[in-house]
Amino acid sequence: MDIIEKARELGKLIQQEESYIALQKAQADADADMELQNLIGDFNMKRMSINNEASKKDKDSDKLALLNSQMREDYSKIMSNKNMIAYNEAKDAFDMVANRVLAIVQQSAEGADPETADYSTSSCSGSCSTCGGCG
Repeated sequence: MDIIEKARELGKLIQQEESYIALQKAQADADADMELQNLIGDFNMKRMSINNEASKKDKDSDKLALLNSQMREDYSKIMSNKNMIAYNEAKDAFDMVANRVLAIVQQSAEGADPETADYSTSSCSGSCSTCGGCG
């Protein structure tokens, strides 16, 4: 079996990973949440309005301030939506797995021992007693 076939096997395993499956479900739930999608649409429209107003030669600072305030309010609503919270948590969990896989492959390609190569964050103190976990 060649390396490309092994990479395809790894791709299949990634898609069977619990955190990947959870992320796909969270994405589908967020996509199906019409309240969330409307909030995102409103947020994007306000962002475009801000960009348009800010690029005008005679920009209206009061209008910009109002749009900015409304956009921040929309953002807060988006980030407090239960489906967005679930999506962000699922994404963080999957990103940790994906980062570990990529780090192992990259380090192995650079000559590291595949059995010990792993992802590490720069914020790691080295003390596992104060750590939330490596994933």
